[in-house]
Order: sequence, then C-alpha cells, then structure tokens
Amino acid sequence: MPWIQENIPLAPFTTLGIGGPARYLAEISEESHVVDALAFAHGRSLPVFVLGGGSNILVADEGFPGLVLRIRVRGIRSADGDRPGIATVGAGEDWDTFVLWCVQRNWAGVECLSGIPGTAGGTPIQNVGAYGEEASEVILTVRAFDRSLQAFVELGNGACGFSYRSSVFNTSQRDRYIVLSVTYSLRVGGEPRIHYPDLQRYFTGKPETPSLGAVREAVRAVRASKAMLLVPGDPDCRSAGSFFKNPVVSEEDFLRITEAARSHQCMREGESLPRFRAPAGRVKVPAAWLIERAGFRKGYARGRAGLSTKHTLALVNRGGATAMEVLELMGEIQQRVYETFSVELTPEPVLVGFPGNQ
Repeated sequence: MPWIQENIPLAPFTTLGIGGPARYLAEISEESHVVDALAFAHGRSLPVFVLGGGSNILVADEGFPGLVLRIRVRGIRSADGDRPGIATVGAGEDWDTFVLWCVQRNWAGVECLSGIPGTAGGTPIQNVGAYGEEASEVILTVRAFDRSLQAFVELGNGACGFSYRSSVFNTSQRDRYIVLSVTYSLRVGGEPRIHYPDLQRYFTGKPETPSLGAVREAVRAVRASKAMLLVPGDPDCRSAGSFFKNPVVSEEDFLRITEAARSHQCMREGESLPRFRAPAGRVKVPAAWLIERAGFRKGYARGRAGLSTKHTLALVNRGGATAMEVLELMGEIQQRVYETFSVELTPEPVLVGFPGNQ
C-alpha cells in the first residue's frame, strides 16, 4: 500500500505546530482505503488515530506509536432538484470552503460557523458551534465506517447523540466510527442568525437586515480580532482555537460562582457575571472571563507556550513550544480557575499519543 508512509512528523498537520512523528500515516482519499488501512493496523496490533484538519488536537512530543488515518475524502455535492438545501460534503473538505459554498447559494444555517479551522468531518464529532449556531441544528446524516460492524453506515441526526461540543463520536462511541462525509439540510433563502452579542454590536446602526454574506464576513472579522481565524504569519494563530469549553452549570452553581467572584474581588461594583442560556435550564459561563478574572492576561507566557495576545481562551505556540509546555500552561490555568471559582475547566483539544489517550 504505497499510500501508507512511515515515521511522518505530525506537527505540520496541526494548527499548533506541535508533535512528534506517527509510526505510520495513511492518506485516506477514497472510502475503500479505510478498510485496507484498518486491516494493516490490525495485522500489526497498532493503535489507530483519525486525523482531520489538525485544528483541535495536541500531539505528544513522542508522537503516535500506531497508524494515523489522515482523512482526505473531498467534494461537495447538492441533492437533486426536489430537495433544495441538501448538501453532502466529504470529511476531508476544508470546512470554511463548505460554509462559503452554502452562503454563495443563499443557504442559511452555517454562516455563523465561518472561519472555523479544520475539515468538515470534525464538525459532527465536536458538534462545532459559534455565535449562536451549532452544526447539530442542520446535520441530516453522517456517513461513517463502523469499526464494530466492519461496515459503512449512515447515522441520522438523532443517532449522533449531539450535545454541547460533543456527540457519540467523541464520548460513548469514541473510536468506533470513522466519519467520511456529512449531509446538511440548510434553509434555502433563510434569514441569517445575528442573536449573538458580538454580531449585534457589529451590525448596530446598520439600517438593513444583513445578508448571509455580510454575516459571514462579520463572523470572520470578529474571529480575526480574537486570533480565532488562521492567518498565515500571525503567531497568535499557532493555536488549537478555543482551548477550554465554556462551563455549563446549574442556576445554583451560577449563583455560587458569582459569589466566589465577588469574594475574590474579581468583579467591579455593579458588574454581573456574563451568562448565556443553555439547554435544560442551565447556564453557560464564558471560560475566557473566568481565566481573565483568575489573573491571566492576554499574552501571558510560560516558556515557549502562552496565551494569545488577542484572546485568553487561545493557548499558542510562541515558537518551538513542546506539548509538555502546553500541558503545563493548561494545568496552571485550570488550577487557578478552580482555586478562584471552584470551576473545573475542560480542554477542547484531543490529546494524541499521551499515556491513557492512545
């Protein structure tokens, strides 16, 4: 199998630019390659890791001792005439390219997800969301290879078990499915969603309802201002995006966090703890706010790892950082936030090649 290579550095395939080599790496450009690659790994008793766009992972300095499947299945196609707004995208397709494709057709539902790095196959796994939209709201089906059944399967939206930044693909059925394509059901001619405060501020004073294209550009501009848009040459973009999930808590816990903030003098007089509605009557608290009020500033550095100069939620490789340096910074932030607010921050990136995570 010539498309399987040995001892390939993984750092160039990640947005953090960190990580050692894969023992083997397979470029999966056709669905049939999955079956052959898994047989290769099984015959050598190798662990397997599925790599998409590399935007949400931290690879160990020692690399990965098994087979990495780099999913490169590409292409975007729309359904035939009687099903407008239905589009299927290959898991290896650049996600933002797909968003632009939808916006150009005036299909609503993913415009607020503009500028998110990575590939389309990662969107159902993480249930990617931003600025008031989540992928799960418009995902129709997910095509995947089921490693348990040794068969290609189609999972409907309900079978994916979507919740905040999670699905069966990264929780209860982690490592079972290899996502190969995703079918979306978009709203043809639908109104853009501009409920999120950042977007409302952006469009304040503008007389007309913005188009999907205008919302896309606004989202990209806001993301760029927070170093959440990958721009070549910008050191703040050597990151995995948002490194921590926003905590989702009960109303009772929200009040407790508020009191902790006041007792530690983390809020000015008359200031309120920011909050956003979450399902089941729960409350989402911005992790960036907790990090900042725990004493971390933009640009804070710990060796060659640090925080973005534009946003405290992004941990960056300042140049030559190791995975261990990133983990040490992660731990420092988690500890101080917990000591201040009794809130445990959960990292978003997948840890690859670390003991207990293979």
